[in-house]
Amino acid sequence: MLRLLTIGQRMLGVGAMALGLYAAPALALEPARGASATPPAQEKSIHAWLERLHEAARRRAYIGTFVVSSGAEMAASKIWHVCDGTQQLERIETLTGAPRTTIRRNDEVVTFAPDLKVALRERREALRLFPDLLRTPGQQIESLYAARAQGQERVAGFDALVVDFVPKDALRYGYRIWSEKTTGLVVKLQTRDAAGQVLEQVAFTELQLDAPVKMDALIKQMDNTAGYQVIKPELRKTTAENEGWRLRQDVPGFQSMSCHVRSEAPGRTGSVQWVFSDGLASVSLFLESYDAKRHSKEKLASAGATHSLSRRVGDHWVTAMGEVPPDTLTLFLQSLERTR
Repeated sequence: MLRLLTIGQRMLGVGAMALGLYAAPALALEPARGASATPPAQEKSIHAWLERLHEAARRRAYIGTFVVSSGAEMAASKIWHVCDGTQQLERIETLTGAPRTTIRRNDEVVTFAPDLKVALRERREALRLFPDLLRTPGQQIESLYAARAQGQERVAGFDALVVDFVPKDALRYGYRIWSEKTTGLVVKLQTRDAAGQVLEQVAFTELQLDAPVKMDALIKQMDNTAGYQVIKPELRKTTAENEGWRLRQDVPGFQSMSCHVRSEAPGRTGSVQWVFSDGLASVSLFLESYDAKRHSKEKLASAGATHSLSRRVGDHWVTAMGEVPPDTLTLFLQSLERTR
């Protein structure tokens, strides 16, 4: 459910972006199929495109059904979303797989599992408006990505402008984004590799803009945990330095955004999550004590555009995870070191 929530929020404009070391080729993306040619006058800088998407996410209320596809896997969900410019509320209900309902108010999230009668209540600072420009002071997004307009297409019955966000190095993936022509709301998003192959896609199949979504109704649903066992992991804000970690060398374009110690139960030693972002893509480092019974040799796992790389670092087990090429995760782990 967390993976679906993160992917869906990234496309819908409310998640953090919830993205190697070969020659840095330009992303070879063909024009959007069926897209009309866009006159040069319509070209925008990537900053202008991102501001448009960001503003749309802050001001729109909508109800819709969206589908996430990754390889042979596909999942569908329905969303109710409202935002007044400062406070965001949304409800995401799975339509496939195990029944799950996730309700989010800003960075506070409650996930209901009715089959288990369990409600997970937590805070996720990583969940912010997409794009994450307002959280990356000093970040020069133009040095990392370029915007290339690709014309127009229809998605879920709406006319949409199509734009490619093309990475300028091999450390991050590219995106093709369909933005509703009038409002700017993202209605479809593809994550693409350096060859232009689609790694992951999320798109609305049905959408009602300016829908009558009421904040107070969603808040009541969020607070109604009667009959559920409420699980609330402990989350303590910290810094990597305080926890005895540092990067010997920064990974180009990525800035440290947050660091927390997470404990599943009071009194138990928790794991550290250190989050980095380039304004679009994000990488998390999960740092925990090494346990020979649970941890083995280095391993790489992939699911669509998301990769994770785990290895032992001294007395700790470290997992790097993000929607970036595996070589980017390798850079993070090679630079990570213990300071005490």
